[in-house]
Amino acid sequence: MALQTLEFEFQDAAPKTIEKEWSHLGVTGSGDLEVLMEKKDLAGKVKVKVVTPVIGFDTVWQKMLQKFVSDCHVGNVSIEINDDNATPIVVYMRLRQALAEANEKGAEK
Repeated sequence: MALQTLEFEFQDAAPKTIEKEWSHLGVTGSGDLEVLMEKKDLAGKVKVKVVTPVIGFDTVWQKMLQKFVSDCHVGNVSIEINDDNATPIVVYMRLRQALAEANEKGAEK
């Protein structure tokens, strides 16, 4: 199975970074995905790298990721998504879960 790598960059008007230096959520398995978030100085931007076996859905990825950044006001974060055929709603849900994990107070994992 050939994998495609997509790269996106987004900017929110009022970006907030994550609390933890890094966070990991999920596994790359059938119909699911893995999300890695890392705090970085990106001048308020969000950089996203998506590795997926699904070809031809670049615009869907872009719109869904833009919605996540806009809804959550994320900034100064590098996100890597390792996808295994997850639907857009599962991707959005996992991103929200990963963000909650990245903002959880307490000890680093």
